[in-house]
Amino acid sequence: MRYEEGPVVLDGVGLDVPAGSFQAIVGPSGCGKSTMLRLIAGLLVPLAGSVRVEGRDPCREHGRMTGFVFQEPTLMPWLTVRGNIALLLRLRGLKKDERENRAENLARMLGLGDFLDYYPRQLSGGMKMRVSVARALSVAPKVMLFDEPFAGLDAISRDRFGEELLEIWRSEGWTALFVTHNVPEAVFLSQRVHVMGGRPGRIAKSVEVPLPYPRALSLRNTPEFQKIVAEVSAGLREVAP
Repeated sequence: MRYEEGPVVLDGVGLDVPAGSFQAIVGPSGCGKSTMLRLIAGLLVPLAGSVRVEGRDPCREHGRMTGFVFQEPTLMPWLTVRGNIALLLRLRGLKKDERENRAENLARMLGLGDFLDYYPRQLSGGMKMRVSVARALSVAPKVMLFDEPFAGLDAISRDRFGEELLEIWRSEGWTALFVTHNVPEAVFLSQRVHVMGGRPGRIAKSVEVPLPYPRALSLRNTPEFQKIVAEVSAGLREVAP
């Protein structure tokens, strides 16, 4: 993959993600992590090779198989929490009652039940990101793609949201790919961490995380957790520019 006449961004990337799994991607800035998510979502077309989600080309599915959570919440300022969560359902032509019921259920799931009539300007950064996640989940995607969604949150909000996200994943059963620069976060959330690096970008190393769910924050203090963090960190040092 490359953009117009620029250098090749990704080359020789091979990645198989089992359905229902939660996997993370870490790597230096500029190695193509976000580009890979956009290829999986069908927002970009590769110059060579192929991307398949459940055997189908995501470019032909017009985003119907994937939910995408960006680093910024990208909410519509003129819509309420209810309206922002229901936006994709509205664009797909669902009846008002159906989309509002779905929006209200997701809002409660993500701790936004008391804020349905609030506007983005009235919300904290963490609450805005919850709305963004709820909007992505509204269309019941097969795959959820997260592009550093917690980057703008404080440490406490980040940890709490991570725990809640795992609970939703375990109850909903979608497949997750989560891009982050935070190695402990990647290990805590996922079953496998992929280290990307190089220019053009590639998968340099994959590290299994054989820690059982549910996971509490106290897990981060265990030797088993720290050992995996050290292994992933070592992989990052190997690909550092």
